[in-house]
Amino acid sequence: MIARLRLRLAGLLGGSSEASVTKRLAGTVFIIRVISAAMAYLSQILLARWMGSSDYGVYVYVWTWVLLLGSMMDFGFSASAQKIIPEYRASGDAALLRGFLSGSRWMTLLVSTLISALLAGVVKMTSPWIDPNTVVPLYIGCITLPAFVVANTQDGIARSHDWMRLGLMPQFIVRQSLIIGFTAGAFALGFNLGATAAMLASAAAVWIAMIAQMVVLNRRLGSHVEAGPNAYDFRSWLAVSMPILLVESFYLLLSYTDVLVLQQFRSSEEVGVYFAVVKTLALVSFIHYAMSATTAHRFAEYHALGDKARLAAYVAHAIKWTFWPSLAATILLLALGKPLLSLFGPQFVVGYDIMLIAAIGLLARSAIGPVERLLNMLGHQMICALAYGLAFAANLVLCIMLVPRFGGHGAAAATSIALVFETVLLFWIVRRRLGLHVLAFGKRSVQL
Repeated sequence: MIARLRLRLAGLLGGSSEASVTKRLAGTVFIIRVISAAMAYLSQILLARWMGSSDYGVYVYVWTWVLLLGSMMDFGFSASAQKIIPEYRASGDAALLRGFLSGSRWMTLLVSTLISALLAGVVKMTSPWIDPNTVVPLYIGCITLPAFVVANTQDGIARSHDWMRLGLMPQFIVRQSLIIGFTAGAFALGFNLGATAAMLASAAAVWIAMIAQMVVLNRRLGSHVEAGPNAYDFRSWLAVSMPILLVESFYLLLSYTDVLVLQQFRSSEEVGVYFAVVKTLALVSFIHYAMSATTAHRFAEYHALGDKARLAAYVAHAIKWTFWPSLAATILLLALGKPLLSLFGPQFVVGYDIMLIAAIGLLARSAIGPVERLLNMLGHQMICALAYGLAFAANLVLCIMLVPRFGGHGAAAATSIALVFETVLLFWIVRRRLGLHVLAFGKRSVQL
């Protein structure tokens, strides 16, 4: 039995074909995300216990701003690198390739440093109206942002070379381990572990992880890219990246709208139940993220080479390996939903009905795979951004309509409807612009 299982896994994941490589890389990304989620959950429990609810609330507030702003201050280079780098490799333009590998990081570092200084000035100006306990942590958050942004850019560069562990582990594993280690050390030594100390630990972790990633990335690029002069085309890079940044920004807004609106209209207990449901279903989202992170640069590469048949086959493979594992994960999570929710506390089991509603939207999104990456990589960033913007607007309106009356059930319904709407829009756009049937099932047409 075990021998047959090993042979089956070897058949699925072994080999050197594009499909096998993609599955192995996506599996690596998925495992890293699952481990990081477990570590993040553990760190939240430890910090809440060590810091107390008040300081922990300040820390979460500041750290959330770092995550949101840091994810939008890289000009979209973390995603556009997976389009720009393969295109330069395909065209043989080594000077522009070298220029992008260094220039993208210098540009994000300099601009994010300037923006962080301006944000620190805003904190200074508004400090009379800000909770005094949050002022210093906010300053530390400003110091953290440049390293966070450069790490995102390096992540995109590494993934464009299939170096998934180098791209993701510094941000999701190393950084989280350092935060836990630094705060645990401070607590063990008897220091007062307030929000300021926790933010200092987090800032140090972000900078150390980024610098270590930079050293390893530079070493690998040195042996992978031929030495020579650099050429810079910042205008072209921004023309590609800014629409992708718009897509990513709308995606972030779409991800946070339900929780933010729920906080405005319902009790903190109901928000907690809803958040537990979202965390429990996160496994399904990780599968979509893993395939998106693995396939984007290959979409760009095959498009740059003009290999339409290869691209169409690879798109079909990516969709299949997004939907069917997502379906299996959803069934498993729904089957174990009540026991999993009870881990948060017996009062959280009431959120099981919300889980059923929220799962619909996640499955709908997985049914077309990472087609938003396909559109971005093939130069259709603006229409993709429009689709995400419309989905965000629909989600916001529906949340405002449904949450006051139905609470968490309304938030889940609004988000699922918005995700189904987004899926239909993206399906139609890909069908019209590329001639592809991008559902995980049904007859496919190839045009591109």
